[in-house]
Amino acid sequence: MRPAQKDWNPGAYARFRGLRLRPALDLLAQVGDLPPGDVIDLGCGDGAAAGALTARFADRRIVGVENSPAMLEQAFGYDAKHQADIASWVPDTPPALIFSNAALHWLPDHDHLMPRLAGFLAPGGVLAVQMPRQFLAPSHRFLRDIATAMFPDRFDLAHYQPPVCPAVQYHQMLAPLGRVTAWETDYVQALGPVSEGHPVRAFTGATAMRPFLDKLTEAEAAQFTAAYDTALGAAYPLDAQGGALFPFRRCLFVLEMP
Repeated sequence: MRPAQKDWNPGAYARFRGLRLRPALDLLAQVGDLPPGDVIDLGCGDGAAAGALTARFADRRIVGVENSPAMLEQAFGYDAKHQADIASWVPDTPPALIFSNAALHWLPDHDHLMPRLAGFLAPGGVLAVQMPRQFLAPSHRFLRDIATAMFPDRFDLAHYQPPVCPAVQYHQMLAPLGRVTAWETDYVQALGPVSEGHPVRAFTGATAMRPFLDKLTEAEAAQFTAAYDTALGAAYPLDAQGGALFPFRRCLFVLEMP
């Protein structure tokens, strides 16, 4: 599911579990009745959504699919777990629901990916997806700008395109297949103070920052991190307690198959 460099750090990711779970709950609230079949949590990570899926669909088999062994080891609450890359994942039987929270943005070519996933569903099945659409915001843009300025030999992002489209494009993409609901939400996240660096870096360090750090030596990573912290301080000023408000945009859609 995720980049095949170093494995994920479940502890660092889980630090903001509540903030990361809220969009999943908003997405789940828009899922209606389902036909017979399994519920797939695609790119389940450490199982943050397992409890909510189990509570909502108590009579279903809940299956977690994740590429990271470290994350999958921490994922509890599923009837079954499968380690797999969702770029090539194929279900054993047609699922009633494919639910994906903050995972599919790691994969390219959404024009083909989303219809491909929809094609796996049972008749009347549902594809429900949430992805960050934060890539042009300072928190993510600074990572690209600083990396290309400091290490141009390793980062060529001149033709960078955000991996997630506006919600309207997913609606247009999937409307020929069934009934689509699509929307975007800005979550204003109040981050508390941290012992080292900027609070926003504590949030992005477990996700968006990882592909950059994976290409740097320890000394280079320290330089990069210091520059990133400085830039974040200008875009997200600290409050009196050392915390910061961090607006975060997410794209969500639900496709109901005929």
